[in-house]
Amino acid sequence: MTHMKKIWILLTLCCTLIACKKNHVDFSYSPTEPRTGQSILFSNLSTSGEEWSWSFGDGSVATIKSPTHIYKRPGTYLVTLKVDNKNYWTTSREVTVYDSIPTFVCVDSAFVIYQDYTFTANVYNPYNYDIEYEWTLSDSIVTIEDGALTCYFTQPNDSAEIGLRIIINGDTTNVIKRFYIENRLTNSILMRTETEDYRQRIFGDKAEGMKADASASPLLDAEQDTAQTYNGYDFRLSELKVVFPTIEGFHIANRKIYYRSEGLWVANIDGTYPVQIDAASCAAMTLDIVDSRIYWANENGVWYMPLVGSDNNKFITTPTLLNNNHQVTKIAADAVLR
Repeated sequence: MTHMKKIWILLTLCCTLIACKKNHVDFSYSPTEPRTGQSILFSNLSTSGEEWSWSFGDGSVATIKSPTHIYKRPGTYLVTLKVDNKNYWTTSREVTVYDSIPTFVCVDSAFVIYQDYTFTANVYNPYNYDIEYEWTLSDSIVTIEDGALTCYFTQPNDSAEIGLRIIINGDTTNVIKRFYIENRLTNSILMRTETEDYRQRIFGDKAEGMKADASASPLLDAEQDTAQTYNGYDFRLSELKVVFPTIEGFHIANRKIYYRSEGLWVANIDGTYPVQIDAASCAAMTLDIVDSRIYWANENGVWYMPLVGSDNNKFITTPTLLNNNHQVTKIAADAVLR
């Protein structure tokens, strides 16, 4: 009986040893130098097991195979993994969590003049302390709302600087970042007045102020809106008067004709569905095909709006004032991006 008992004990010990060797309990974590507020992935590297018990050293636990965890405070924590609730299938290691450094970020990585960008403060604040933000920057137009700065730059710059001073719970952090601001080529509108020719560069929904530019003359001197070749056919003002008796000038795009005739109008190229865009007398007009806009001058200034896309030429956008120059007699879209 004693002999059998010894055999049973030996068999039990052997099975236990075999079981211990069968499962290699281990885990890794990423990132390897985590910070407070950062999600840490704990990857279970154990070779077997069906139940897992994690202890993260800050009072938090988990029971899934490969959990994630966020530490609220910096420090060194002892993380323990137990597999299948067996003490001999357990491993522990220390994880050092570093303090989170306040900073600011922008989703964009390339920057050009006259385009909006938003910079957002990135501050880990699990205890909802009051935060003060002080943004500093130059050569830009800005809108500031606490932890967010929206701006656009008006000049190219090899090293435009943005600074942010963050004060949280009495601690102050100063962050300075530098950005390359590119002067990307863009379209422009050329305008002739009684005295000079001007160029106004267009940047999306923004525009640079008009500047006198002698290089605009050749395009403005060219035949403007009295003749145009469209889809291989030559359109002449004299021929279009059969359909539009009072027409004074025109441009064609996307099977639409935009024409001056006691105001500004748009119609299908066959003359159907004429719709008035502006009732004021139109002195000049042009189309910018790249940005899909029409520009025109009347007694109140220079205006623009998107080209019309509907079959019946109805439009839902209202004209926008580009500038208040009342003396523009010719307009052209620059054919060369500048």
